[in-house]
Amino acid sequence: MCGIHGIYRFDGLSVEPGILSAMGDRTRHRGPDDEGSHVDGPCGIAMRRLSIIDLAGGHQPLSNADETLWLVCNGEIYNFRELRGELQAKGYRFKTGSDCEVLLHLYDAEGDDFIHRLNGMFDFALWDARRRRLLIGRDRLGVKPLYVLQDRQQLAFATEAKALLALPGVSAELDRQVVADYLHLGYVAAPGCIFRESASYHRPPCWPSRMVRCASGATGACPSG
Repeated sequence: MCGIHGIYRFDGLSVEPGILSAMGDRTRHRGPDDEGSHVDGPCGIAMRRLSIIDLAGGHQPLSNADETLWLVCNGEIYNFRELRGELQAKGYRFKTGSDCEVLLHLYDAEGDDFIHRLNGMFDFALWDARRRRLLIGRDRLGVKPLYVLQDRQQLAFATEAKALLALPGVSAELDRQVVADYLHLGYVAAPGCIFRESASYHRPPCWPSRMVRCASGATGACPSG
């Protein structure tokens, strides 16, 4: 099951590890086996893990050899074996047997276009320390959800919306219109969110997948496909 969460601060202040920990506590049920976090100035990413592949070595966040790329990823990459073999042939060395590690090296090899190559159900956050930017994204169909809350100071994200309630100043006030829609439809339709102050991260159905970049005090959506 697992769950990821994190914060990117536009104001340049450092992310407080205690807030990341509080976000993880809200979703402990998603990952009872392990937890981890990485904070680098204005960016903090974290993970609650349910161990499935590489039980002993799949601790997250994952990093590349020189620790300039950091990743948390929830889900499963179906074609990771093919991608791993291709990357190894190019000289990339893997630290773990985790399917998620291919994202790190594939991004290093192909840049933002790496998401075109992924087949699976996933959400992820990738911190590029060299370029000082964060990428967050999810699978084509949104099997693995990703919720985002953004204001002038920060962008926060999580696999489960209630992790965002751990942020200072965020309330659990319900959006009454969305509640009404839920009672009528049986689900929350994008871009709605049951909580008034957070937004479900979504994309138009014609896009096979989508990422959001956070860098230099701004965000930008980068559709792929």
